Order: sequence, then C-alpha cells, then structure tokens
Amino acid sequence: MTEFPNLIGGEWTMGTRSVPNINPSDTNDTVGMAASATPAEMEAAIEAAVAAQVSWGKSNPQQRFDILDAAGTEILARKEELGDLLAREEGKTLPEGIGEVARAGQIFKFFAGEALRIQGESMDSVRPGVGVEIRREPVGVVGMITPWNFPIAIPAWKVAPALAFGNSVVLKAAELVPGCAWAIADILKRAGLPDGVFNLVNGRGSEIGPVMIDHPKVNAISFTGSVSTGKTVAEVCARNLKKVQLEMGGKNPMVVLDDADLDVAVGACLNGAFFSTGQRCTASSRLIVTEGIYDDFVAAMTKAVSELKVGDARDSSTQIGPVVDERQLVKDLEYVDIAKAEGAKLACGGEKLDGNGHFMAPALFVDTTNDMRINTEEVFGPVATVIKAKDYADALRLANETEFGLSAGICTTSLKYASDFKANSKAGMVMVNLPTAGVDYHVPFGGTKGSSYGSREQGRYAAEFYSVVKTSYTLP
Repeated sequence: MTEFPNLIGGEWTMGTRSVPNINPSDTNDTVGMAASATPAEMEAAIEAAVAAQVSWGKSNPQQRFDILDAAGTEILARKEELGDLLAREEGKTLPEGIGEVARAGQIFKFFAGEALRIQGESMDSVRPGVGVEIRREPVGVVGMITPWNFPIAIPAWKVAPALAFGNSVVLKAAELVPGCAWAIADILKRAGLPDGVFNLVNGRGSEIGPVMIDHPKVNAISFTGSVSTGKTVAEVCARNLKKVQLEMGGKNPMVVLDDADLDVAVGACLNGAFFSTGQRCTASSRLIVTEGIYDDFVAAMTKAVSELKVGDARDSSTQIGPVVDERQLVKDLEYVDIAKAEGAKLACGGEKLDGNGHFMAPALFVDTTNDMRINTEEVFGPVATVIKAKDYADALRLANETEFGLSAGICTTSLKYASDFKANSKAGMVMVNLPTAGVDYHVPFGGTKGSSYGSREQGRYAAEFYSVVKTSYTLP
C-alpha cells in the first residue's frame, strides 16, 4: 500500500494514525494511506520551520533559483505520471490533471526566476548627505491551508513564491488529496531544499488548522477555502496582528449579449460552468443572457450539457469526472432540490448516476432569478443557471448583484460593451469571449468583495504578501 507521510523537519513520518485516500471515480480503489497529524505534530512542524528560516532567509538567490528550477523541471518531466495521480485522487479528467501539473511546474520555474529578480531601491534623502535604501525581506514562517479542487496548482502558487522570497513553510493540505502535496514535498526535498524549510502536515483541519493559525511563531497565513472558514482565519489573524491572505468563494457571472457568436458563447459557458466538474472557485455558475439570444442560447446550451460524457476521470472518453466525495455529492443534489422548490426550471441533468463513483449528471437550470438561493450561494459542483436580462445595462447590474467578486465574463462582438464591462464589472478578473475559469500562472489572481481578502496571489504581485519592505537611512 502506498503511503503519503508528513514531512517534518526533513523527516518523513506517518505518525500514530492514517486515513485512506479514496478514488472518487471508483470507491473500491484506495490510492494509498495518508498520515493524519496530531496538534503536537503541527507544533513540531512549526518549530522546524522557525529553526530553518533564519539560514534560508539569508540564502543567496542562486541557491533558491537552483532548487525551485529543479523542482519545476521535475514536475514538468513527470506531468503524465503526476496528472494520473491527480485524476485518480481528485477526480479531474486526465487531460485536466496533466494540464494542472504542467501549470504547477511552470509556477515553480517562474518563481525560480523571481528569486533572482528581487529588487530594491536606492535614493537620496531630503536631508543632505543621507542615503535611503529600500529592500524586501522575508516575512518569516508562512502557514498555508490549501483546498482539494486544485491539489497541486494551488500549493505550488503558494509554496513557490514563499520559498523564492526566503520564507519557510508549513503546508496543511486538504485531507482528500494527500498524494499531490506529498509529491511536491518529495520533489523539493530531493531538489536540495534544506531540512525544515518546507514542512507538510496532513490532517483534520478542525484539529490542526487552529494550531497553525493561532501560533505566535507563524508570521503569515495564506488560505484558500470556504467563506465561513476564511472569515474565522481572518478574525484569528487580526487578533494576533498576523499577515493574512484569503481566497474564498465565487458566484461568477457570464454575460451573453444578443450580438455574441452563439458557438463561442456556448463553448465558453460549457467550459467555465462544467469542466473540472464545476468544482472551481472561478466557475461561471450564473449565465446571464439578454432577451434577443436567450431562446437560442438555452436550446444550444441544453443540448451541449446533455451530451457531456460523465465517467471515470482516467477514461479517455470522459469529459466530466466525479464529484470529489459523497459529502459534496449530497450537497450538490440538495441544491438541485432547492432550485426546483424555488421555481427554477431544470433543463437537463441534476441526478445521481450509477457506478462505483460519485457521479452526477451536470445540471442546467433556466428561467431563474438572481434572488434564488441557487444564484446567491456557491454550490461548487456541476450546476449552472440561466438568468434572462433585458439588455446590456440590466445584465451588468445582475452580474454585479452578488456578495462575491472573483471572476466575470462577457460574450459579445461589440468592442463598446466589452470595454465597458471590463471597466465596470466588480470582479477581480474579467474575461471577454473566454471561460471565467482558466488563468495564466504569471499574472495576479484574486477577487473583490467576499471572494478575496489581502494582496493578490501569483505573478510579481506575490511579493506583496511573501515579503516585507524595510527602509534604511545612512549618514556616512
């Protein structure tokens, strides 16, 4: 049986207890056994990170480049193997899994370069003869809590910049996907990362998460997960004056205007709403369609959704894999019932499918309104709704009428409307004639309102969270 141990202070350990890692495509398939850490083991990981950070924070840029670049090179070289592991333990289709692994490798290589590009400034003071120097320094020990839906990409885009800027790391990965986190730990260790600089602690979030968040020696927390948990993390960090970065939910709109290319619109909506089984914080779960194209869009979208092939994530013919686990499947099906009770019309799908996995037919609701729970609460599954808008102005209003603001999209052939939407959408990321999900690794990621809190992730903007600015004055 494959084991996925914790990595604490450079030592692999299964600890005193473990849990099975189950394949959501086939619940009879156990991917391996994963360590389930205790609060004491989390404490040990934090102490190891504290001890290691002093020397790592003073390491030279070439050392950090070499390690991160080597890690990225190995991830890319093994993308098919690791993509298969990702598909097996999380349920993404194999092409999506391989693509996510490739993105993780690219992230590591990008931040290898950033380690060589950490810049400062030198300038004259307003006081004669005094020099001013501005430089970036590590935050210290960074605690990370990552979700199950992007089990290698999200850890990568947190871990790589943290290491590039000289921080040590304690990663608490999601319990459902220990294999991908273990793979990152294994690759970094063999790439020559000093013991204790990166620590992996798998376990129950309710048990070990609070230890990390409230620990006085953890200097910053980067969290991706639910809104409710994110708010708790923010409250604890504020109480402790701890740096915090939160990426949470979304109820992302895709606006389709009368002048849109219908095929482009259906393709973008199908990808954004249902690929990765709809389990993306950037998924376009609200499809806001203007009156002139509404009927044609509904007919084409219903046909496209009903023809999606649901099945084993590693089957080459599968387009939509399983929901990640039984609990999430139950939640998704409950929202289907809620939508029906609210008066939404189910155009297709929405039922549990036969098989040994957690399979669900993608659900499309039409004739919905923005105030329905199905349009205000994040489902996080293969469920999308269609909302009718009178015109562009009404569509923009509906798109912004949400407590979230992560991603938004518009399908139109009008430069006027595309430009106006980019300027007036209240989302952190805007797509034109593209799915709301799917972003590049070298540019900032994040949203507004209830979707994000703190500085942006990814790209050069990651420096704002993973480093602190020091200003020095010198009179020779």
